[in-house]
Amino acid sequence: MRPSVVIVGAGPRATGIIERIAANAPELYGDAPLDLHLVDPYPPGGGRIWRRDQSPLLWMNSLAEDVTMFTDESVEMAGPVRPGPSLAEWAAAVRTGEIRTPSALAAAVAGLGPREFPGRRIQSAYLGWVYERAVAALPPRIAVHEHRRRAVRVVGPRDGRQQVWLEGRPTPLTADLVVLTLGHLDAQAPPEQRELARFATRNGLTYLPPDFTADSDLSALRPGEPVLVRGFGLAFIDLMVLLTEGRGGTYRTEADGRLTYHPSGREPVLHVGSRRGVPYHSKIGYELDGARPPLPRFLGPAQIDALLARPDGFDFRRDVWPLIDKELGFAHYHRLFSAHPERTRIPWPEFDERYAAAEPGSPALGALAAAAVPDPADRLDLDALDHPLAGLRYRDTDALQDALRGHIEDDLTRRHDPAHSPDLAVFLGLLSVYGQLVRLGDRGPWWHGFFSFLASGPPGPRLHRLLALSRAGVVRFLGADTTVTADEWAGRFTARSASVPGAVTTARALVEARLPEPTVTESRDSLLRALHADGAAATPAGLLSVHPADGRILDRAGRPHPRRFALGPHTDARSGGAFTRPRTNAPAFRQNDASARALLAFLAQRAPWPHAVAARTAPTSEDSHAADH
Repeated sequence: MRPSVVIVGAGPRATGIIERIAANAPELYGDAPLDLHLVDPYPPGGGRIWRRDQSPLLWMNSLAEDVTMFTDESVEMAGPVRPGPSLAEWAAAVRTGEIRTPSALAAAVAGLGPREFPGRRIQSAYLGWVYERAVAALPPRIAVHEHRRRAVRVVGPRDGRQQVWLEGRPTPLTADLVVLTLGHLDAQAPPEQRELARFATRNGLTYLPPDFTADSDLSALRPGEPVLVRGFGLAFIDLMVLLTEGRGGTYRTEADGRLTYHPSGREPVLHVGSRRGVPYHSKIGYELDGARPPLPRFLGPAQIDALLARPDGFDFRRDVWPLIDKELGFAHYHRLFSAHPERTRIPWPEFDERYAAAEPGSPALGALAAAAVPDPADRLDLDALDHPLAGLRYRDTDALQDALRGHIEDDLTRRHDPAHSPDLAVFLGLLSVYGQLVRLGDRGPWWHGFFSFLASGPPGPRLHRLLALSRAGVVRFLGADTTVTADEWAGRFTARSASVPGAVTTARALVEARLPEPTVTESRDSLLRALHADGAAATPAGLLSVHPADGRILDRAGRPHPRRFALGPHTDARSGGAFTRPRTNAPAFRQNDASARALLAFLAQRAPWPHAVAARTAPTSEDSHAADH
């Protein structure tokens, strides 16, 4: 029987694993045969989230030049680098005819510049092309079989082959190894959301739980009616787009440069609030010139080693956050002193020495910044950034609308003005920190939310459109610390916020504008729940526990399973997206390489035949949906 690996999930993370298998197989596996079974009801490459059949109005929140699926010289890994084009370079090759893409997307791809935000359907085409390239790069005797089904159960002994049962298939796939690359998953609703759903059913209301916005049925949100929205991140931006432009509304740029929204009359009125009460920060609209901050400096491998070596463990807020604060502060001030020295009072070498000597999180750091940087706007205050409306109260909701529009306008101005380039240095610092924290395991939803708020916000044009919608009255801001309750007497949802004491907004519809939390314990994915029931460990936050070195699934005794791997947001080694910016030593690429090498080494040790070149053979599969490669 030929060796086989079952990969559950066919999105970009699965493509990354296949690409690394292709890169490492000549060294670790030679010319031995191997079957790779790719299991997912959605097409490979894009998977569910990046599938092609979604609205052309939906964008990525990354520039085309900042998206790649390929390793480069920055990636610290044991396997070989196999360079390839970024999304922007791929689009340029499509323009010249070097690469072909579906004719329906050809015009959009041809018009995509490196500093533009691509539509998600363009990203889907890129991911599909990368997948085909990765499969084509596999050695001749490695065959790929695509199964457009859902995996529902994995069983098998630790020391024997595994069986992967697929929905609607009478016999299981037999595998030497199983790799879970599941991406974002649906989740069971927590008690509060279940009660809100029951309340909506009792009263004939509309309640939309957390979901991938492109999958939500928005038809129940009626024209002109108020809709409460909880969540002000990227899921809200998608919701905003689909309920405005998606319903026929249009924008026009006036003579003074201001954007105006012209409703179609089919839009609901969105009342949006969240814990912070403001949208995520705009993506930065310029490139960094001059010296980049030398990172990592205060949170690098040595500091992570020290944290992991502590016999009593570590606390994130007490032990890790001060190091993050100091690292981001260093990135900020390094850029300020090097690019804008006229806004500082002392020479950089003196500041650098005193900054390095101060304890992380100590008052000395704040005192040094106050003494060396005269304008408070040039100092970094992470707490103020995380709570922009803290302590602010407005006389009424109209005053809040004016204040929030001013906040968004200020953010757009700052994020597109190189005079504030320390903001871009902090962004680079966040990427560095994220890469280091992977070794510590998952740090919980607060850190991921903070990172996304500062570093993973919407494109600037989206916020300009949000301002236009606000001026048109299609979007209304609720404020910070928004709470929503079920008003049994009135039979309506009721929203309040700390920003306007006493103000109450009621509506017949409530939308949770955010993705479900990726927990094993509450996932709707039966495979994950069964793994956990059979002994796979989960973190206190409900994520699947995996070995940090290679992604093997851990049991409740901390033992790595020799035949089961998991990578992605449902694990405690989640590392940001499966694709990333070029030349950033991306954690996902490092993880893909380590896992691919571990599974190839495992298979090579058990191969009963010499690694000899032979003719390609590919056994058939009754539910493969593409020719074996």
